[in-house]
Amino acid sequence: MNQFLPVTEDVAWVRVEETAQVGRARRAATALAEQLGFPGARVAEIGLAVTEIGTNLLKHAREGQVLVRSLRAVDQAAVEVLALDSGPGIPDVDLALLDGQSSTGTLGLGMGAVARAADTCAVSSSPRGTALVARFHPRRGPLSDIPEDTASGLTRAIGGEEECGDAWAVRRDGDRLVLMMCDGSGHGPLAASASREAVRVFRNHPSTSPQDLVTHLHASLRGTRGGAVAVAELDLAARTARFCGLGNIAASVLTADRKQGMVSAPGVAGYQARVIRTFDYPLPEGAVVVLHSDGLTERWGPEPDLLAGPPLLAAASLLRDAGVRRDDAGVLVART
Repeated sequence: MNQFLPVTEDVAWVRVEETAQVGRARRAATALAEQLGFPGARVAEIGLAVTEIGTNLLKHAREGQVLVRSLRAVDQAAVEVLALDSGPGIPDVDLALLDGQSSTGTLGLGMGAVARAADTCAVSSSPRGTALVARFHPRRGPLSDIPEDTASGLTRAIGGEEECGDAWAVRRDGDRLVLMMCDGSGHGPLAASASREAVRVFRNHPSTSPQDLVTHLHASLRGTRGGAVAVAELDLAARTARFCGLGNIAASVLTADRKQGMVSAPGVAGYQARVIRTFDYPLPEGAVVVLHSDGLTERWGPEPDLLAGPPLLAAASLLRDAGVRRDDAGVLVART
């Protein structure tokens, strides 16, 4: 039976380079929590945690950013907050996450306040930068309809646009994990509309081979602006990755010492596809699979940040290190 991962919506990216932007990040997170029906006390806790996150970025980091997003599954929802920066890194992450530890006396008495308020919290840090993700449920405790992350991604619009033209989706069918990414042609609302249609079609179409899915996506995107699409089927029992791409979605299988690229055919879904073909690749135990749009360069390798920790932190590290500002960016990471 198909099991879809939660529907994720990236609500607001906030650059944190001055005090007023800390308030903007807090307001974005608390407004989302209120919209999702969180109790008032929980909204206040989220506001305090995001203030702590933003203040730490402002005091200690370069090029700080906060992403606020929602996760929805059936009738349950969560708020997720991602913080990202370009260094100098946290010397001792475990110490920083202890409750009450604060090197500058910030409002929440350190990053431990974030870990205390969140239902889940994870951090990766190196001299290149730090990524933190905190998830908040309406009430403390697990949500039955939001399973443990096996894959996650994020998108960021090109500067000057409110909507991102990239989108992704994931579903699980027994031992198979199926990933889809679409990069709508161009930027703005029309590109975003094409990608949303790709996600809708992927979620509603019966589970078939990657080639059949891409063929169906190609037909379904006629009448939209079209775009690049790719589907990867990860067979966790047979340890194989089947990949079919049309256009410039980059895809790789990562191990500790290797980055194996996967082949996409030239074309534009919805407009031109001379060849739609699936390629098979080995999927070593513990491998990581990455799909991303051309809003990221391909000049990156299997760094430790990508091979350990939650998929969202790996996606965030990739966006930080390989993202370019002159295009929409989307990245999807799956652990196997």
